[in-house]
Amino acid sequence: MAQNNDSKLHIAMFPWFSFGHLTPYYLHLSNELAQRGHKISFLLPKKVQIQWEPTNLHPDLITFYPLTVPHVEGLPLGTETTSDIPILLTTHLGTAMDLTRDQVETLLRKLKPYFVLFDTAYWISELASKIRFMNTVLYSAVSAVTVAIQLVPARKVFEDMTLMEAEMAKPPPGYPSSTVVLRRHEALAPPVISFEFGLGIMLHGRFTTSMKECDAISIRTCQEIEGQFCAYIGSQYGKLVFLTGPVLHEVMKMERLLEDRWAWWLEGFEPNSVVFCEFGSQLILEKDQFEELVLGF
Repeated sequence: MAQNNDSKLHIAMFPWFSFGHLTPYYLHLSNELAQRGHKISFLLPKKVQIQWEPTNLHPDLITFYPLTVPHVEGLPLGTETTSDIPILLTTHLGTAMDLTRDQVETLLRKLKPYFVLFDTAYWISELASKIRFMNTVLYSAVSAVTVAIQLVPARKVFEDMTLMEAEMAKPPPGYPSSTVVLRRHEALAPPVISFEFGLGIMLHGRFTTSMKECDAISIRTCQEIEGQFCAYIGSQYGKLVFLTGPVLHEVMKMERLLEDRWAWWLEGFEPNSVVFCEFGSQLILEKDQFEELVLGF
């Protein structure tokens, strides 16, 4: 049934400054929502806006608002996204993002969206609470099962606490699966949630604060795949959890050609003989890992 104009929403997007969050989660969702007639205000680093203009499928409804990412000691000059830095410097980029708070508040007060979707800026809900009729939604770029097993209150992690292998290997109370659990080698790995992610805050604290203080939670997943984990998350945080499905972009509408170097390279292979693997800008495989991956195919 067609929606009338009164049912159209104004939604602001403010994701973490990483293309792995910006593109598959927030950009594709923005295009999908705009296709349904909703207005989108997208807050993002300046140089991302330049790269993204061709990917905006609904320029009449999606507006990019560039932010100046302040320089933080420890970061190379001009750093705006995780693709500009090695993973060990991510904490400083978290600090830089937090320092955009005044810019973000100014924009939100001016734009007055009904919803703000965010993931890493844990202070968004506090900020939005000062603006009338503004609601916040934690739109998670982390899988539901990861949140359910590591980032729920039942896990009882504190900011000054380091999780041990035995603690990580054991699911939190009420966790809904006995098979989808951390294996020994996974529990042995240093938990990312314990990493510092900005000045004076761990990733765990950043994420759980966002979950506790938002008005609702949304996850890019399907009921058929992770429904039980989403229900568990909702019960843990006392929030409604909305699932967006995969939110895949429509390739034919992008009208973007391959760079010549890749087009020429691909022409040297038979159809359906090349497998494309994308790991994100911050994961660099060692030689033996790369060889294992190739031999696995």
